[in-house]
Amino acid sequence: MARYIGPVCRLCRREENKLFLKGERCYTEKCAFERRAYAPGQHGANRRRKASDYGEQLREKQKVKRIYGLLERQFRLYYAKASRMKGVTGENLLQLLERRLDNTVYRLGFATNRAEARQFILHKHVLVDGRKVNVPSFLVKPGQLVEVKEKSRAVAKITEALAGVDRRGVPKWLELDKAAFKGKVLSTPSREDITMQIREQLIVELYSK
Repeated sequence: MARYIGPVCRLCRREENKLFLKGERCYTEKCAFERRAYAPGQHGANRRRKASDYGEQLREKQKVKRIYGLLERQFRLYYAKASRMKGVTGENLLQLLERRLDNTVYRLGFATNRAEARQFILHKHVLVDGRKVNVPSFLVKPGQLVEVKEKSRAVAKITEALAGVDRRGVPKWLELDKAAFKGKVLSTPSREDITMQIREQLIVELYSK
C-alpha cells in the first residue's frame, strides 16, 4: 500500500476523531471535522450501523496508523517489536511510536504536524546530539538533545510552528528551550503522556487473532 496523499480531513472524519493532521488549521473554525463530524461520502451523515468487535479493532488500528503517518508494514513491525519487549504490549507500542524522531520534532513544537516534521528531517534541518539525522523513524532516547540546525532557524514554517507551541503544549517527557530551538528528551514517554483518545488494547486484540 502506498502512502496516502489525498485530503487528510477525510481521515479525521472517517475515524470520527480529530487527528490533528493539518496543524494550526485543526485549532480554528475552518477545521473540516468541526464543520462535518460524520464519515465522508454520499451516505456518511446517515450512517448509523453498529460496528462489530472486529470492525472496532480495525478502526482503532487504522486511526493510530493515521495519527503517526505509518504504512501497514511499518506498523506491524512496531507491533512485533512491542510484543517482544517487557511490559504491556499496547503501552510498549505507543511508547515506540512516540519516540520516533518525527513525532518528537512535532511534540517539541518545531513543526505543526507530523508530516511537516518528517519533511524537515528528510531535508536535514534537525540535529540529534549535534549530528544530522535524516531518518524520521529514528528512536530518541532519554538524555538526547534534539535541535533545529542553526542555518535552518530562520525557516518561516519552523518559526511559525514554534510561535504556536504554547497552544499545543509540550509533553512532560520533553523539555523545550524555545529561544535556542532546542529540546531535550527527559525520559521515556509514559501512557499518561499520550493524550490522544487511543484504545491500544483493541489493537493488541486484533493482532492476537
